[in-house]
Amino acid sequence: MEAPKQPNIDLKSTEGMKNSEGGSIFKSGVILRKISKFVAGTDEDAIMPLPVFYDPSSGKILKEGLPKELREELKDETLSM
Repeated sequence: MEAPKQPNIDLKSTEGMKNSEGGSIFKSGVILRKISKFVAGTDEDAIMPLPVFYDPSSGKILKEGLPKELREELKDETLSM
């Protein structure tokens, strides 16, 4: 099976994002979501990790990296660019 091709993007056409202190570094982490065993179709509840980026100074999650369905629920924990 062939790996999906990555888009050919010129980095000069992109825009940098700054953290709360004006730096360019963000950290990666995960948000854990519990899935009911009835939804998962398993004997026990399951855990689903969602990768996110967050500001290392404030600990706030980069809003643009969250699934749209979770942005309202996590609005107090997000940083909007």
